[in-house]
Amino acid sequence: MAISKREAVAALPAGFAPELRELQVFLTLADELHFGRAAERLQMNRSRVSQIIKTLESRIGAQLFERTSRRVRLTPIGEQVRTELAGPYRDLRDALARTRQLAGGVTGTLRIGMYVPINSGRYMAKIIRAFTAGHPGAGVELIDTGFERDDLEWLRAGEVDMLATRLPATDHDVIVGPILSREQRVLLVSKDDPLAAQESVSLDDFADRPVADTPPFRREMMDAFIPPVAPSGRQLRRVTTRSPEDLLLRIAIGEQVHPTVASMLAYVSHPEITSVPISDLPPSETALVWLDTARSATIHAFAQTAADVLASTELARALTVG
Repeated sequence: MAISKREAVAALPAGFAPELRELQVFLTLADELHFGRAAERLQMNRSRVSQIIKTLESRIGAQLFERTSRRVRLTPIGEQVRTELAGPYRDLRDALARTRQLAGGVTGTLRIGMYVPINSGRYMAKIIRAFTAGHPGAGVELIDTGFERDDLEWLRAGEVDMLATRLPATDHDVIVGPILSREQRVLLVSKDDPLAAQESVSLDDFADRPVADTPPFRREMMDAFIPPVAPSGRQLRRVTTRSPEDLLLRIAIGEQVHPTVASMLAYVSHPEITSVPISDLPPSETALVWLDTARSATIHAFAQTAADVLASTELARALTVG
């Protein structure tokens, strides 16, 4: 049975003041509705998460979650407590992050990974210049994450602090920050290919041609960038790609074609390759992403700088219109 906001607030004991860690655990479990996933996201063991929730329920004097062997769900009071506390928790967390930044400063080298330079968009140099000008004690290192494993693995292993990566990136432990690029789709083909003479192509026009695949990369990103099935129902034939150089050579000699974004040839040009617009694929976006457990003032300062720089660009206007 649902309860009113007034009833939920009345259920909280007078003078109730939860610790920040208790709020973090409660809100994380409220998002995940799974003790194992919440524990992984919080980087603590499952029994500790359960203990903190039980302590919080005892202090409130009400059950916040219904637990069975098969599911976890919020009680009506739990739902209302989440509604009441989520906003104040975010405000307090952000205020503490800003305080730490003022106390410790934004210093050190920020490592930004990307598997191809095109992921950083056309404004990355401008963002870096603005960041280092505003934070003289900090620097930026760009790291090539390559094609051997998914770039999110670099992030989770602590080998990079942020990524410039292609979307979507919907993993529960990842925060998607400022959009770095949004580009129309094109097909890279050999200049001798019959498709090179067309004004545009559709997925069905090249559904019988081999296209690139990078098995270590997350499937949701690969399938969004190159759909596995054409509108006609024909399945696209994927060929494993080991490097950009390998891909360009295969395209140049006519072994395969490559659906990509319009600016790719500006980064990795080849005299025997041209591009043709794709009419039935939506624009593709890249963004800055980082782990939601990251509390580095440098990460958040860079994300804010990127947002400020990008707000005055043609990209921001295009995203607003789109």
